[in-house]
Parts: sequence; structure tokens; C-alpha cells
Amino acid sequence: MLSQIRENLKSAKFNRYELAGSLGDLGTFLPLLVGMSATNGLDFAAGLFFAGFFNLVTGLSFALPMAVQPMKAIAAVAISEGLSVSQILAAGVIVSVFICLIGLTGAVTWLNRIIPKSVIRGIQLAVGLSLLVKGIQMIGNTKDLIGLDSLTTGVVTFLLVLLSFHFKKVPVAILVFIVGMLISLNSSYLQVSSSEFELWFPRFHHLGWNDFVTAFPRAALPQIPLTLLNSVIAVCALSADLFPNYTLHPKKVAVSVGLMNLVSAWFGGMPMCHGAGGLAGQYRFGARTNGSIIFLGVVKMFLAVLLGGAFAILCASFPLSILGVMLSFSGLGLALVCRDQSEKVNAFVMLVTTGVSLALNHIAIGMVVGLIISLGINKKIFSFE
Repeated sequence: MLSQIRENLKSAKFNRYELAGSLGDLGTFLPLLVGMSATNGLDFAAGLFFAGFFNLVTGLSFALPMAVQPMKAIAAVAISEGLSVSQILAAGVIVSVFICLIGLTGAVTWLNRIIPKSVIRGIQLAVGLSLLVKGIQMIGNTKDLIGLDSLTTGVVTFLLVLLSFHFKKVPVAILVFIVGMLISLNSSYLQVSSSEFELWFPRFHHLGWNDFVTAFPRAALPQIPLTLLNSVIAVCALSADLFPNYTLHPKKVAVSVGLMNLVSAWFGGMPMCHGAGGLAGQYRFGARTNGSIIFLGVVKMFLAVLLGGAFAILCASFPLSILGVMLSFSGLGLALVCRDQSEKVNAFVMLVTTGVSLALNHIAIGMVVGLIISLGINKKIFSFE
């Protein structure tokens, strides 16, 4: 183990390309962390610290820029349905136990074979659309027409983000986040300046049995197939394309995902996983080694410890118009991955899964219905012409 860490450290580079690459996944990370902090009361500093800690651990464990991302289905359900912090954390623990077990037993390959991709895409589409709708509602529900946190601010920011798509290497999510923090600082300046400066350190967070009972069907169950596909199978497949000389084992990735939340959940850290989108984003921005992840982890931990108290105040007054834009584009990005379901049967299963999930406001039920429809079509119980 120590020899592997030493080898990984030797491969790490810390140049301007790696530093730029470390920003590649913040477009997903920041909107969901800020959203759960502002909407559900999740400790922003705890989320930032443990994401940084596991960035560091990941950088020491893998010699490539492996991302550490929020679990998107849990985040979407939490934000749209108002889950408590304890329920959010419990959902992360449940998913991690499952993913850890399938990694250790080797069942990951079997599950990947039996769960239809069209059903998983249906869940992703439902999660993405729920975030998109929630974000647009936040923009539309702002109290003022004109002002720093207003409908005008939201619409203008939305249009500027659209225009930024022409400049793919501009970290627009970071710029929008900074603007939101500046507006928040303007409205809470007196509270921030009058608060006593103190370093932030992790605190134990108690989770009750009822938190697990509530979290399992609503947030954990729809997250499990997404984590299986996107955080284990897809990451290994993408790494083989981007880094053909480096072999990434599904078992090791699954155990890594499991251990993250089994540690951080008891201290308020948001549910986290690896992700193919994060790996692709960091590669696109210039990351080629684990140096980008090690650097990002150290910066996140430093900011959390040094500014944790201030972040709590700022997130409580974060402008809804800006948060709505961040969540909208985070949801849109997740929904767009479903474009690969172009065949008629696959598109039908995906859309049924999505429709039931959104209509009943319960992603887990949508997943079960999608599985039944897919099985019925494959067994020719249902005729599809």
C-alpha cells in the first residue's frame, strides 16, 4: 500500500495544466453543495472539507485525475423534496454499504449486465429535469424584479451562462459561484464582520434509525444504479480510453466509493462518489495526473478549516436567483447524457421511467416501473411495434 502511494506521488505533476484541470469538475460540485447548504441546511464547510479530504485520498490511491462528486440523485431529491440533513447523510451510508458489498463480492459486473441502461438513463433524466425545474422555480420566485438578488439577475446570469458555452475552457460555474458569494457577502456583511473568527473542525453527527428508513426508498434506492453505472463502470471504461496505460479495477473503485461515505457521513459530509463526467471534465481542462486532485483536495480542506464559519453565514443568504441558475445548468448537464438512448424501444423505457418518477414525485417507483417494462419487452410479454 505504501509503495503504491509512493509510486502515485512520483507520477503526480503540479504545473499550470494540472491546476487548470483541478477546476474541471466544480461545475457539478459547487451547485449541488451550495444547493443542499442553502436549501437543506447541510454544513457547507463539512461538505467542502471531506470532499477535499477524499480528493487527497483519491489522488494518493489512483495515478489519474479521479473526480470526487456529490451523489446527484440524492442531492436532487434532497433539494426538491426538502430532506433533512440526517436523511441526506443516511442515504449516502446506505448507497455506500451496497456499493462496497458488490465491489468486495465481485457482483458489480453481474449487476451492470442485468440493469438496463435505458432505465438508468431514465433515472438520470428525471433527476436532471427535477433540478432544472427547481432551479427555474427559484429564479421565478425571487421577490424583486430588479436588484442584486432579483428576477433580472437570474435571467441575465442564465443568458451569460448560455453564451459561455462557446468558451469551453472558461470555468463559468466558478465565476457564477463567486458572483453569488459577493452578493451574499453584501447582504450579510454586518453579520460576517461581527462574528468571531474561529477555525472549523469536523463534529460528530448523529444518525437515527428513522433517518435510514425514510432515506432508503426516496433517495438511496434511485442513487444505487446511478452510482453503479457512472461511478464504477463508466469511470473504468472512460479511464481505459483516456489513460490506456493505466488499468482501473472496478472492485477498487467500488470500495473507494463505499469508504468515502462510511467515514464522512458521521461528520456531516455530503454523499460523494467518483464520476465519469468529473473525470472527463478535469481531463478536458488539462488534468493528466493525480497532481490536480491532490492540489484541489488541499485547497478545499484549507478553505473549509479557515473559512468554515463564514461559509455557513454566506450560504444561508446565498441569492436564490444565482442558485437557481447553478442548479438549472447542473440539472441540464445531467439530463443531456441521455441522448444516447436513440433507439425506439430504449427511448420508450427511458421516458416511461422518467415520466412515472416525475408524475409520482418518487424516483424509486419510476425505476421499478422502468425495470418491469424493460423486462416485459425483453420477454415479449409486452408487444412494442
